[in-house]
Amino acid sequence: QVQLVQSGGGLVQAGGSLRLSCAASGRTFINYRMGWFRQSPGKEREFVSTMHWSGGSTYYADSVKGRFTISKDNANNTVHLQMNSLKPEDTAVYYCAARFSLTSGNYYVANTYSYWGQGTQVTVSS
Repeated sequence: QVQLVQSGGGLVQAGGSLRLSCAASGRTFINYRMGWFRQSPGKEREFVSTMHWSGGSTYYADSVKGRFTISKDNANNTVHLQMNSLKPEDTAVYYCAARFSLTSGNYYVANTYSYWGQGTQVTVSS
């Protein structure tokens, strides 16, 4: 049973930083792509960042490039999203997700991911 359990998030002032974590369990994720998405009220879930568990390139939405960093901790089977220079428009519920690496479809499309974390609220005040 695959589980993605998120932690982190909360309330921060504009310009501040937060780190989100996603602890993965239930299988070996070496052949999986991990992603972060976010969703604001009334909006569709949007891509934030992704990386393959085995390493390689990382990808970011243009809106977060240069401010957010995705990383992994192999020892703890955890993926992190470090968010710096936060803006009010970053306010959303953030989700981690996983998909098998051979899944067809672009990595930035939410419905290509099979497994999802429970979501965590990030609120950035101005």
